[in-house]
Amino acid sequence: MKRDLLQVYFILGSNNTEEDPLYVLEEALKGGITLFQFREKGRGALEGVAKKQLAIQMKELCHQYRVPFLVNDDVPLALGVEADGVHVGQDDMSIHEVRKMVPSNWLVGVSSTNAEEAIQAKKDGADYIGVGPINSTNTKTDAKQPIGAEGLQEIRERVGDLPIVAIGGIRLGHVIRLVQSGADGVSVISAISQSVNPRTTAGAFLKHANYYSREQ
Repeated sequence: MKRDLLQVYFILGSNNTEEDPLYVLEEALKGGITLFQFREKGRGALEGVAKKQLAIQMKELCHQYRVPFLVNDDVPLALGVEADGVHVGQDDMSIHEVRKMVPSNWLVGVSSTNAEEAIQAKKDGADYIGVGPINSTNTKTDAKQPIGAEGLQEIRERVGDLPIVAIGGIRLGHVIRLVQSGADGVSVISAISQSVNPRTTAGAFLKHANYYSREQ
């Protein structure tokens, strides 16, 4: 996969914002996000037909802006809405199982919280790994212990050139160190979804990721 897809990787579900999630997503797309993941989980999350309908609308928006649309965990949903890929966690379906079910050109990413999981993800054929949580986060109730930039750097050293995106409690001021520590980009939820101006915030993340990527 192209590493620059991971520069500003936005994740959103309807319960991550008090605004219309379609409005937030389109503003983020206008701001320059490079990859999007639909993650509809947790308290107040949509289910069934409503969940699928929102996924379809979000995919259509992403494709208008030529941004790939991924689905978190739910492979049947991803197949049903003809997504561009899927992201799975350590406790979800294995990469091998996912690959058997989805088109060969789909992006398949996996979460890794330590070097051992990251090395296994590389062996299993992940297109990229989401490394974290970098910092503490309130978005996921089951989030693991933060690993910081140091943990990210260790994973980078162990997996070579496998694309990596940092995730977990990331704010704009964290971007420089994370890219310097080996991340190809940052994955954010609340920093954009709860921003008073999602477009401006997304643009600022992209500017930082672009600048510091060039500086390496």
